[in-house]
Amino acid sequence: MRLILGFLALLPLAAMADTAYVTDNLRLGLYESADTSGRPFRMLESGQAMEILTRDRNYANARMPDGDEGWVKSAYLVSEKPAKLIVAETIAERDALAAELEEMKLAFATPAATIETLRSDAEDLATRLQAAESQNIELEQENAGYSGIRDQYKGSLPVNWVVAAIGICLVGGFLGGLWWVDRRSRIRHGGIRIY
Repeated sequence: MRLILGFLALLPLAAMADTAYVTDNLRLGLYESADTSGRPFRMLESGQAMEILTRDRNYANARMPDGDEGWVKSAYLVSEKPAKLIVAETIAERDALAAELEEMKLAFATPAATIETLRSDAEDLATRLQAAESQNIELEQENAGYSGIRDQYKGSLPVNWVVAAIGICLVGGFLGGLWWVDRRSRIRHGGIRIY
């Protein structure tokens, strides 16, 4: 009983369809009858994938991806993809990757130009910053020199102020002297001006 149940459990695995490919450099006929007599109704190119429905030593019943069913010689079927198909798939993948690479290059062209512009601007700003720092050092040294001079003349007045004050004092003293002489003269002569 267990043997029968085990056989029945393995039966779906045996019924599963295998995938096979026509070998390299070959045109294989697809026939309507199992003995492949008569003319093939379709020619299959090397690398053509098909679903194997049944298979014996000489012939295999196969279903094409488009739904056509027929018989082919088993000796020309392999379970691995032939080199021709692998090369074609690899070339198609390479071409797709090359196209994707070109798209990426185009997509990154604008950001790359922006990055280059920003790099150039950063270099320009760094140069300007160095120039500003050197100018700042020079101004600090000049300011230190002026601070020393200011400390030296801290209690003194500017020459212009001194000259202006002396001028005001002289003019004021002269006018004050005239007024004083005039007043003394009027007091002495009874309010009459005599010079």
